[in-house]
Amino acid sequence: MTAPENQRRIDARSLRALAHPLRVRILDALAAEGPATSARLSERLGESTGTISWHLRLLAEHGFIEEDTGRGTRRERWWRRVRSRNVLSTTDFADDPESRDAAAVYLQEMLRGQFRRVADSLAAEWTGEWRDSGSVSDWNNLVLTPDQLRALSEELSQVVARHTPDPDAEPDPSARPVVVQIQAVPRAEGGAA
Repeated sequence: MTAPENQRRIDARSLRALAHPLRVRILDALAAEGPATSARLSERLGESTGTISWHLRLLAEHGFIEEDTGRGTRRERWWRRVRSRNVLSTTDFADDPESRDAAAVYLQEMLRGQFRRVADSLAAEWTGEWRDSGSVSDWNNLVLTPDQLRALSEELSQVVARHTPDPDAEPDPSARPVVVQIQAVPRAEGGAA
């Protein structure tokens, strides 16, 4: 894939910081709902503010979030997700069992979050033009080479990038947040890859 300027390749140390279910949920909440305090995240995620604060500091230490200094007071710290696309290449950790395990934890939590978002959307009562505006598709009959799969993934990413609005631009009043998920992976036949 091409490397835009706002892209960050996750290294082993940062990966271990991400490999915790609550930290993945914190990052998801900050990405989906915007900046928040530990108290607000505590309410949303059902965890104590002390636990949330500890995880926030760890995520900040590794550069995944930052303090939103334009909000709050010295007592009330607001946090926001750093605007960058995190890229995880599992081949970077092929010879490191500890990092492979951390990648598995992170990816499983990320997939749980993706499933939750789709399930919540499917359960919602959409009206008007939003009814049937999305899709859930599964093409499981493709037969591709590794190069073809990489090319397909790159092309799909480029399509999404063309439709991604400038985060600093004023949104269209009729627009709402949308989730686009793409999983393009080799199918494990009979449970084995």
